[in-house]
Amino acid sequence: MQCDYFDRGVCRSCTLMGQPYGDQVLDKELRTRELLHDAVDAAGGPGAVEWLPAVTSPESGYRNKAKMVVGGTVQQPTVGILDERQRGVDLRHCGICTPGIQHALPVLADFVASAGLIPYDVRQRRGELKYVLVTESPDGELMVRFVLRSEGQLPRLRDRLGELRRVLPQAVVVTANLLPEHKAVTEGDREVVLTEQQTLPMRLGPVTMHLRPQSFFQTNTSVATQLYAQASAWIDEVDPASMWDLYCGVGGFALHAARSGRSVTGIETSLEAIVSAKQSAREAGLTDVRFAADDATAHALRARPGTAPELVVVNPPRRGIGAELAGWFETSEVRHVVYSSCNPVTLARDLAVMPSFRLRRVRVLDMFPQTGHLEAVTLLSRA
Repeated sequence: MQCDYFDRGVCRSCTLMGQPYGDQVLDKELRTRELLHDAVDAAGGPGAVEWLPAVTSPESGYRNKAKMVVGGTVQQPTVGILDERQRGVDLRHCGICTPGIQHALPVLADFVASAGLIPYDVRQRRGELKYVLVTESPDGELMVRFVLRSEGQLPRLRDRLGELRRVLPQAVVVTANLLPEHKAVTEGDREVVLTEQQTLPMRLGPVTMHLRPQSFFQTNTSVATQLYAQASAWIDEVDPASMWDLYCGVGGFALHAARSGRSVTGIETSLEAIVSAKQSAREAGLTDVRFAADDATAHALRARPGTAPELVVVNPPRRGIGAELAGWFETSEVRHVVYSSCNPVTLARDLAVMPSFRLRRVRVLDMFPQTGHLEAVTLLSRA
């Protein structure tokens, strides 16, 4: 992939830009193999672990969510990032974003100017509009979120909502997020939904998930579809009567793995995500699936003897599941674990705390082309 922003040195976020794509994927596979070396040895050596071919992605146009800093002036706003002097750098034609987002960003920049929304000046700590966050569904619909410093420009945004929907009819969910503090975070706690529709349907294969404004969703729709399919195939092979999906988000693994007669429980700290997951399960008529807002480790530690499921899916943030939860797995009655990791360093560390489990299968998925990040999904079974 070629990127003018990278070539001009105005954005270096995609650290592997310009490197042949095949080399990128190979390097990620080799790095994952190296980090999981000890787990492979414990499983009985290289021949005892099945390494499936890596799942690749389109090199460009893959990212279904854009988090754009708004800078510049009311008359000439920028949407992109900030430079080392905290000035706005415009990236409205960023090539890793999906085509729908690439179309939307210039329209949104023009809307910011026409609506008179005041970009936030980080150096001066004044202004109102901090970010524009855009998510595209597989069907081409958009969720657009304006992150504001205060409620001051909410009336203006409400008044101009009709204009925005005319110039960007794909925007089916529009919100204002309030972030009054001056700190390095993207969004605040309070969300004001401006449209009648409150969720963005994300249709992946046979499953439709509902995405709410403050819920996590995998940023590469194509690869996420294959991730859920791979995990579901492994789960069906084991065919557990009961399973948990810890760190479940909006329920991706749980909803894809739900089968008649299989009891499925999804656990996630985000109440917004749980509301979405419950809505998806209800619409799909899944009566054996339940979701609850809870901490994954706390939920596991509260389990009484004899109540642990046969299989658990974990999809933690980059920090991994941690020693406490990994230790619980080691002493629990769980027979199988599907561990999906965005950080093979912490994956290897967690597996070291679970010596009773053997690594059976591994697959690298290139969720983040042009960057060093990756997803690795593994199947573990008790020895």
